[in-house]
Amino acid sequence: MARFISLFFITMIALFVLELLPWGQEYVVVPLTTGLTHVCAFVIELLGRDLRVAGIVLTDQSSGFAVQIAAGCNGIEAMILLIAAMVAFPASWRYTLKGVVFGMLGLQCLNVLRIVSLFFLGLWNSAAFEWAHLYVWQALIMLDALLIFLIWIRYNSHSQGKADHAPA
Repeated sequence: MARFISLFFITMIALFVLELLPWGQEYVVVPLTTGLTHVCAFVIELLGRDLRVAGIVLTDQSSGFAVQIAAGCNGIEAMILLIAAMVAFPASWRYTLKGVVFGMLGLQCLNVLRIVSLFFLGLWNSAAFEWAHLYVWQALIMLDALLIFLIWIRYNSHSQGKADHAPA
């Protein structure tokens, strides 16, 4: 357990430092946030809204309501925690890599749902938007990271259990 905690914190701190470095911002954070903005714009337009996209800002053409997908809204912090937990957990590197890839994809899919729902909530009621943005979705994203990690652990022990019981 001490190994897991130590490795988790070392990995987490290293990833947060890398995220904050200028090249981490330029080559990871900005492209990921811009891509997330465009995916969310695509989904919102599919749902019938006419948008203007400027960088990381989505603006509804008819109402003028806008959301900005800024730091803390792009899911990177949740992904860092998930990656640190998976790297620290004793599993094969192949299984860890698959978990990281699918875990990040799962977190970003939920993040798209989060941003799209907050956009429509903001069109309807600004107080409800603020409450859902600050309290509901922040907790859900972190809980999703925990849930993905727990599912990943379960399948890791299940697959290792099969290997342990396989005929020789």
